[in-house]
Amino acid sequence: IEKIDDLRKESPNLKREIEDLKTSTNDARVEFHNGSWIKIVASNDGARSKRANLLIVDEFRMVDFEIISKVLRKFLTAPRSPKYLEKEEYAHLKERNKEIYLSSCWYKVHWSYGRFVTYFNAMMKGSKYFVCGLPYQIAIREGLLDKDQVKDEMSEEDFDPIGWSMEMEALWFGESEKAYFKFEDLEKNRKLASPLFPPDYYDLIKDSNFKFENKKPGELRLISNDIAGMAGKDNDASVYTVFRLIPNSNGYDRHIVYMESIVGGHTGSQATRIRQLFEDYACDYIVLDTQSIGLGVYDALCQPLYDKERAKEYEPLSCINDEKMAERCTYQNAEKLIYSIKGNAQLNSEIAVLLKDGFKRGKIKIPINENEGREYLKRFKGYEALPEETKAKFISSYVQITLLINEMINLEAEYNDNGQVKLKEPKSKRKDRYSSVAYGNYVATLLERKLNKQTEYDIDDDLVYF
Repeated sequence: IEKIDDLRKESPNLKREIEDLKTSTNDARVEFHNGSWIKIVASNDGARSKRANLLIVDEFRMVDFEIISKVLRKFLTAPRSPKYLEKEEYAHLKERNKEIYLSSCWYKVHWSYGRFVTYFNAMMKGSKYFVCGLPYQIAIREGLLDKDQVKDEMSEEDFDPIGWSMEMEALWFGESEKAYFKFEDLEKNRKLASPLFPPDYYDLIKDSNFKFENKKPGELRLISNDIAGMAGKDNDASVYTVFRLIPNSNGYDRHIVYMESIVGGHTGSQATRIRQLFEDYACDYIVLDTQSIGLGVYDALCQPLYDKERAKEYEPLSCINDEKMAERCTYQNAEKLIYSIKGNAQLNSEIAVLLKDGFKRGKIKIPINENEGREYLKRFKGYEALPEETKAKFISSYVQITLLINEMINLEAEYNDNGQVKLKEPKSKRKDRYSSVAYGNYVATLLERKLNKQTEYDIDDDLVYF
């Protein structure tokens, strides 16, 4: 409606046709002098009993299919019946009611892809259906999108080709037959309405209901890290992931509440960032990939570490699960809070199986998608007034999870003679987010075993490769 209001100001002809226009949230509508109208309603069960001749559903893939089929499509009852149709010579001009569905593409496992295929097949058979895709090249041709801007975005280090393909190229995405993780197993666990934002974010929104959540009784928190070196190399980014381990009757529910990625970085600065997040989220353990460049970060964590940004010094920490690594720390009284991960074929296979099992069982919960996250944040007083760059910081916590899912469904499984799985990423793609999450989930399992005093972990038989 706001866009029509803007057009009305630019077009005297349109302005003459409009009798009334309202932009309020609860009653957004346009009324024309000829009796026609445009009304906006929410796509939910409360929209029942509305009537229309033309139904437009924007971002339809985000609307529940039951709502579309049982509520929205029921708007279209009797077709438009202007007086001229009563004349015999104009009877053939009778109009059908129409439906228009607009959306970016999405994953092929989603119901919206099935509707797209259904409508496409109907169009090809000659029925009165029409389907089209409008990729970003059209926007460039029409001057609505800058070509150089597109090139810059596609060359960024954290560019997401899957998300770009669906959003900008009008292409549906389906994982390969060899994909180890299935989209539906990951997407069904996007149940956290809010991530746990860094503590200073909560000062930006002046709403008493928007506050940092402290630990529950018995809760543990981990910061799990996959470490990379200098920027500019393929498959090279450091990822820091915060887990909340919340006790249940069988062990721990894993909530992934924050993720941050940095392309490259000095070992000292990465160690400092890990300690900052460790303090901010009141973490109990650090999970660290100590192969290669990660060893340098571990050594930095084993020393007193001065944080110039916060003007404070962190005490040295030591390794809890590897005596040789613990010996590298020369401070005998250093707390043993670091879990060292040194990957090999057997461990990497176990880590992958545990992560797949965790998602399949619903033990791992992750934040909702960024569009839902944006709607969630709008509920809090003061969010809408924030600068766009500040809003982007909030939304990035949801975007990181989308990038994680896209990484994981790109991983293909290869099995050796011992039945161990090796996950292989496509050329020029990354799996840093996967590694960070997989390491954290693995340590969560070790802590769960310790909690339950068990030595075996029950894994679904169908996840074991024979």
